[in-house]
Amino acid sequence: MSNHTHQSLHTMGQQQDRRSWAEPYRIKMVEPLHMTTREEREQALAEAGFNTFLLRSRDVYIDLLTDSGTNAMSDRQWAGIMLGDEAYAGSENFYRLEETVRECYGWKYLVPTHQGRGAENLLSQSLITPGSHVPGNMYFTTTRFHQEHAGATFHDVIIDEAHDSHSLHPFKGNVDIDKLAALIDEVGADRIPYVCVAATVNMAGGQPISMANLRAVRELTSRHGIPIYLDATRAMENALFIQEREEGYAGEPITDILREFCSYSDGATMSGKKDPLVNIGGWLSTNDRDLYEEARNLVVVYEGLHTYGGMAGRDMEAMAIGIREALDDDYMKSRVGQVRYLGMLLEQWGIPFVKPVGGHAIFLDARDFYPHLDQDQYPAQTLAAELYLESGIRSMERGIVSAGRDAVTGENHRPKLELTRLTIPRRVYTQAHMDVVAESVKACFDHRDSVRGLKMVYEPRYLRFFQARFEPLTA
Repeated sequence: MSNHTHQSLHTMGQQQDRRSWAEPYRIKMVEPLHMTTREEREQALAEAGFNTFLLRSRDVYIDLLTDSGTNAMSDRQWAGIMLGDEAYAGSENFYRLEETVRECYGWKYLVPTHQGRGAENLLSQSLITPGSHVPGNMYFTTTRFHQEHAGATFHDVIIDEAHDSHSLHPFKGNVDIDKLAALIDEVGADRIPYVCVAATVNMAGGQPISMANLRAVRELTSRHGIPIYLDATRAMENALFIQEREEGYAGEPITDILREFCSYSDGATMSGKKDPLVNIGGWLSTNDRDLYEEARNLVVVYEGLHTYGGMAGRDMEAMAIGIREALDDDYMKSRVGQVRYLGMLLEQWGIPFVKPVGGHAIFLDARDFYPHLDQDQYPAQTLAAELYLESGIRSMERGIVSAGRDAVTGENHRPKLELTRLTIPRRVYTQAHMDVVAESVKACFDHRDSVRGLKMVYEPRYLRFFQARFEPLTA
């Protein structure tokens, strides 16, 4: 994508002379899609309890539920699959993955896991003790669960603009340094095992954190001896935003930006199912030898031996290749550019969504979409259901259902953002698919006033958004 084209996508629909762009790859293999009838979708959604997570994939036309593990792998990755060393101990693929992570991200030690939440569990079990406090730039569902399950209290220290879907702040993922400093003063540095920093911030709309902000967090925490651990699942996308928006980084390759960004942390949890372009796997990285020894011991309990940790050798090989492919600037611009293209279409129709456009998804603002629905009527869940009924497109809720309940009081968390996420898998769909998605969202928007909400009729104990069931309100 040319710089001229990229800028026009970034401005989302301003009338400019815009040249077309194309994805920097060609299609070698296809998977047929099937469009169901409205009657078939009504039956499927009722059977799924109006929860898109419970739909069968065969009943879905365009699947925007998540970008986690839904990537299309390259010919080189598929070739790497054939190089899988499936030895129980000491797989050669582990050492290739370890070397790749060390070169591309910079951390010394690697513990592989089956996916990102396995790494979150290892980090939480290793560093958190009951009564701990973990600050972070907005919660993520599984991350907060593991922190609270280990006995910690989560504290949101993101800047206020992150909770405002209309704010155009270029780095809405930034940590509020004053909030973080106040928390350290209040609870004491010895009760904060680490600061958790997401890049980008999923629940804020895929919003980035700036290099300057992470550097400032590092300066503050260093004075108190508090480590920083990244959720680095989309740190490469974050690096692109730094390249585009932060002074001093224009023209710098994403590889260099990523290395500098990671250098201000002590390690990271990683879901390899995002940036690294594979369908399964993850890891915990650290520069702390003691944490490494603890985690590589715990991984044997929870996952598998420390040289595979829940992954097959072939998956580790594909991930090592995918990490290097994802660091290509042209690829990353096209990846985020596809999301921006969808945002540009929605913007021209006045459809409300989180702005600026984030890195991996469009987050529809369900509060603005359905202003007549109370948050207890689950507007974001309702919108996901309506979009599926309209077109067979699967999206997901990111609002009060995902926020869950307070671990102590049992009361619902009530996030300011009530969002329905249209998540774009990597290298899977074309620009024509984005046209279909946009037109389907517009159709839902055009009949929004007639929509009623939902009521929850089944609530699981943990991470309810995955398995909760709903019924339509009748009055």
